[in-house]
Amino acid sequence: MDKTYDPRTIEARWCEAWEKNGWYTPETVAQIRGGDRAAMPPYSIMIPPPNVTGTLHMGHAFQHSVMDALTRYHRMLGCDTLWLPGTDHAGIATQMVVERQLAAQGIKRTDLGREKFLEKVWEWKEISGNTITNQIRRMGNSVDWTRERFTMDEMLNKAVTEEFVKLHEDGLVYRGKRLVNWDPVLLTAISDLEVEAAEENGKMWHFRYPLADGSGHLTVATTRPETMLGDSAVAVHPEDERYKHLIGSNVKLPLCDREIPVIGDDYVDREFGTGVVKITPAHDFNDYAVGQRHKLPLLNIFTPTAHINDEAPAAYRGLDRYDARKRVVEDLEALGLVEKIEDHKLKVPRGDRTGVVVEPYLTDQWFVNMKGLAENALAAAKDGRMQFVPENWINTYDQWLGNIQDWCISRNLWWGHRIPAWYDEEGRHYVGRNEAELRAKYELADSVKLRQDDDTFDTWFSSALWPFSTLGWPHNSEDLKRWYPSSVLVTGFDIIFFWVARMAMMGLHFLGEVPFREVYITGLVRDAEGNKMSKSKGNVLDPLDLVDGIALEDLVLKRTTGLMQPQLAAKIEAATRRQFPQGIEPVGVDALRFTFLALASTGRDVRFDASRASGYRNFCNKIWNAANYVFMNTEDKDCGQDESLPCTLSAADRWIVSRLQKLELEVAEHFKTYRFDLLSQSLYQFIWNEYCDWYIELSKPALRSTDEATLRGTRRTLVRVLETSLRLLHPLMPFITEEIWQRVAPLAAKTGPTLMLQPYPLANTARIDEAAEADIEWLKGFILGVRQIRGEMDIAPGKVLPLLLQNAGAADSDRLTRLQEAIQFLARVETPRVLATGEAAPESSTALLGQMTLLVPMAGLIDKDAELARLAKQIAKLEGDMAKTEARVANPNFGKAPEQVQQQGRDMLARQQQDLAALKAQIEKISAL
Repeated sequence: MDKTYDPRTIEARWCEAWEKNGWYTPETVAQIRGGDRAAMPPYSIMIPPPNVTGTLHMGHAFQHSVMDALTRYHRMLGCDTLWLPGTDHAGIATQMVVERQLAAQGIKRTDLGREKFLEKVWEWKEISGNTITNQIRRMGNSVDWTRERFTMDEMLNKAVTEEFVKLHEDGLVYRGKRLVNWDPVLLTAISDLEVEAAEENGKMWHFRYPLADGSGHLTVATTRPETMLGDSAVAVHPEDERYKHLIGSNVKLPLCDREIPVIGDDYVDREFGTGVVKITPAHDFNDYAVGQRHKLPLLNIFTPTAHINDEAPAAYRGLDRYDARKRVVEDLEALGLVEKIEDHKLKVPRGDRTGVVVEPYLTDQWFVNMKGLAENALAAAKDGRMQFVPENWINTYDQWLGNIQDWCISRNLWWGHRIPAWYDEEGRHYVGRNEAELRAKYELADSVKLRQDDDTFDTWFSSALWPFSTLGWPHNSEDLKRWYPSSVLVTGFDIIFFWVARMAMMGLHFLGEVPFREVYITGLVRDAEGNKMSKSKGNVLDPLDLVDGIALEDLVLKRTTGLMQPQLAAKIEAATRRQFPQGIEPVGVDALRFTFLALASTGRDVRFDASRASGYRNFCNKIWNAANYVFMNTEDKDCGQDESLPCTLSAADRWIVSRLQKLELEVAEHFKTYRFDLLSQSLYQFIWNEYCDWYIELSKPALRSTDEATLRGTRRTLVRVLETSLRLLHPLMPFITEEIWQRVAPLAAKTGPTLMLQPYPLANTARIDEAAEADIEWLKGFILGVRQIRGEMDIAPGKVLPLLLQNAGAADSDRLTRLQEAIQFLARVETPRVLATGEAAPESSTALLGQMTLLVPMAGLIDKDAELARLAKQIAKLEGDMAKTEARVANPNFGKAPEQVQQQGRDMLARQQQDLAALKAQIEKISAL
């Protein structure tokens, strides 16, 4: 192999080879393995389809790392494995992107018309969709590209039509005029889940509504004065002594020249405000419910763009809602009907895509009755048919389903699945798969003119079918029979409501089965300080920038382009230059994937630090260098694969093989429980510390042996443990493991075109050797003890030292004899001598190993005075640094710094104190020599 690890070259080559050879496709895999697919247990994952509105972000890269690890693992276990890729048309989001692009050219979608506008959207989809699929390929995701889906594909489009028609036939879909969340910019209804309510500063206006009989007035309080133009009543609590005698009477609605009734309703809170509430059923969800109970008229005073319509008095028609608010307050003040105005904090609902204040708006829409669907989905989670990991997320799922409202599934958009409903000239609606079918179904003559509904479905209505529409439903296809239900869904907690629950409801309704057996809920990817990543904060990272690297100036340009506020752009530029003064160095796909998995602690958000990825780039280098060492010592040599020849395993050989079996047990458990953090930690610890740092070093004295059986044993262990480690690591780091495996496989007597189709290692507990592990742990302690003495006394690593042993027990003496060659080679010591009982030891530096003491006589090894002077100089410098740190921490302004900065200061001081104590102890030790 090349001496230097170059991820880009390796990744490009293997990305192409894996896909070109069809090794991601279940049929090809089964053919290569020569097995019967029917006998292979099915394992499937449906990729949560990214929206075709841009590119993959860190959250996608994180979840894809998890899914690919699971996919590769189960494929190697021999499962009939499918990871199905695809993208979502993302109705609102995609239409917004294209409309903004057109707006930059001075064009509105209405200027183009529906067909021309949709052509523009499809053009955008091709660009964005191709970008996303190329990114998925670049990350080495082993998805079956032959089954790639898009939610607007013809097959999936038919499935959505079937979903709607069947739900309508089952009596679960209806059309009605109801209050919905209306976005006056997008001009469409949006779901409760697409509304973000946050507390904002506002006003509370107190208005006097005169009693119709002239005997006085009632004072109502409102945060939205303009909606009074649509009031249908004022309400009081039926048991409120102040007002119950007025129930049934009327008040004059100011500015409107009409009277409205005083009603009694338990909804009113007697303790809040004046205990009198204005009721506007067409513009408030709570008021709508009150209006339904009291059969109040629904008076809609807004246009779709949130301007006052012709139902309101002429003076306010055409005004924007906030201009109307100002005019209403002014006119009421002129009439002396404003009692007071006070500051008030209130929750303001805004559309999550436009940021505009959402209006409760009365409009005709299509709805799904959710009660029965939700009950079925709840039962499936409670009885264990569908399990959440971590388990506590079932509470979030239960809470939403237990309080679910009917689902408004229509959107007043052009991009999306068009609703298969038609209207005659009288406004009656008909539902069918196509116009010809419904004419026959409803016995409509050709003379009856029909027009199709202009609206489209909520994106989540089609996404709810993803686990089975992608497999061919409503046809009972072989794929559907094979891979439904899927094995696991990997998704974020933020779409449990949007997507997980809806897939469960639709899967159970249409197929009688949950769509997935397990739901692995991931956290969000945040920056190193725990902040949510956003463009406005300048902390967004593109996963491919980390993979391939990016120059500082390019990164600055990327983060600040499109920012309208110069001050914000300057702030983000400065932060970027501080965080990445040299730009971002390339780490490669394997290091990035391993970083995500190492941080994937169950149920927690991921704090991503780019330096961590650089650390795992070093892990790749470590593996590469270890492999080069193995090849240098094993290629063209007898590696013990001929079982008829004698092969002697040393204690080190037996130790690393034993440790490998325990690793395989750990790995299987961590995959089973989705503990990717512990999985990564186990693999890293074994490969870096045990195999690379210890076993390779322990192999060096063995490889100097003249005994052929010993040489065979060590070479065989080197190649077999490396080959097995590569198979264990492959699901997490596919590229580097494939590259090295291709060269080590022949040495380990392995055959096959690719590592990804090799069997995943399973533990052989018969090869666990506790005695060998105890021997090597003792040996490691011995070597580390000698190295500790070298470090404390500043003795060169290569200098051979005399070594005495005190209080050596029988087991110590036995190991000293058996492991002497390794001790002398690795510790760089002369033949150790055991002191007799009562024998005085010369002045020595010491280290403990159990009850035994290691002694290195200092005579002639160090210059005592020079060493003391060196340590005194170090202490003086450290005390100066400590004084600065103490002054900083004690400064009153330090308490105003962010908590993270304060903790860093405290941690630094603690480290300095520990270092100082260690240096002083060393002075005492040398002074005593």
